[in-house]
Amino acid sequence: MMGREAVLETFASTSSGADIALIEGMMGLFDGASATSEEGSTAQIAKWLDAPVALVVDASGMARTLAAVVHGAATFDPELKLGAVLANRVGSRGHLDLLRQAVSHPPVLGGLPNEPAFAFPERHLGLITASEESVPDRLLNEWGRKVQEWFDIDALLEVARSAPVLFIPSLSAVSPAPVRCKIGYAYDAAFHFYYEDNLRRLRALGAELVPFSPINDSRLPEVDGLYFGGGYPEVHAVALAANASMKAEIALFAAAQKPIYAECGGLMYLSKGVRTLDGRVHEMAGLIHAIAILHDRLQALGYVEVETTAPTLLGPAGLRFRGHQFRYSELRFESEPQSRAYHLRSRLTGPVQHEGYRAGSVLASYVHAHWASNPAAAEGFVKSCSR
Repeated sequence: MMGREAVLETFASTSSGADIALIEGMMGLFDGASATSEEGSTAQIAKWLDAPVALVVDASGMARTLAAVVHGAATFDPELKLGAVLANRVGSRGHLDLLRQAVSHPPVLGGLPNEPAFAFPERHLGLITASEESVPDRLLNEWGRKVQEWFDIDALLEVARSAPVLFIPSLSAVSPAPVRCKIGYAYDAAFHFYYEDNLRRLRALGAELVPFSPINDSRLPEVDGLYFGGGYPEVHAVALAANASMKAEIALFAAAQKPIYAECGGLMYLSKGVRTLDGRVHEMAGLIHAIAILHDRLQALGYVEVETTAPTLLGPAGLRFRGHQFRYSELRFESEPQSRAYHLRSRLTGPVQHEGYRAGSVLASYVHAHWASNPAAAEGFVKSCSR
């Protein structure tokens, strides 16, 4: 979503001063935006960063077969540097020894046993931010001890140090700017999914970001615009619905034609209500004239490309940017569909969808937009709030 230069910038800014940078891959090593190219994959990012890869493989029920799996991963893309293998769900020390014998290069530098007693509990959608309650320190400490016992940590550090020095593009594009406006952003247990790069860009463009809680606060802060990120309003639907004063504040803010931008969970909150899996409908802010209906199966997942078909608070018509969807809900309109300003295309299948719901000064979408794909969108939002 970000492009190579923005990935390198982000890596440089977040890893500065660290002894080691551990980059977690998503899905399989070669899985990304396309079934026929490396675009959007962990492998592509590793090549951009010139970083060696530690391949984690579920080794349950296999021995020499691991050698075939690793050989395939290592030779599939000769430009990729496969530096180590880590075996997951091994049966015993003896099993790990067999795996080490079976795989000669890259070496198996560790493995973890299958320990149901120390399994991490499932969290809603698998994505709710881990807390002391959901992932207690005793679990982290236990796995920390097992890593010390079962991994060759010194060898892993040597693999990390084999990465060459990177040339990083200038960070001047996101240098600080004078304050031009204040933007309130929803941040609490219900709303906390934001791309950190988006927030960094808003600050660099002169926006002072002010957090507030739609669950706990009765009033909005004194701001020029609102940003509702993703999250889990369905989990906190009762508390959100009960906070009538906050919903009234947001309605007044919208009536004053001040900019309100919302993504995914934020879109759900701005709808008339959220229908949870138990069939109950919880009243929300009511700015988008639809009900957000939860399902027990995914409704959308993957990269998307957006083109605006009308002027929005992000900028003029024709603005293009990339984003991602991950949702279990859908919007159901009670009468005529809301005005829509997005042409949204999946990076894989390609059919155009009409999205980007508008109502006065409100723009809401299921898309988690990444403004590094087009910094003009962040600039447009700040300009709208400044006006």
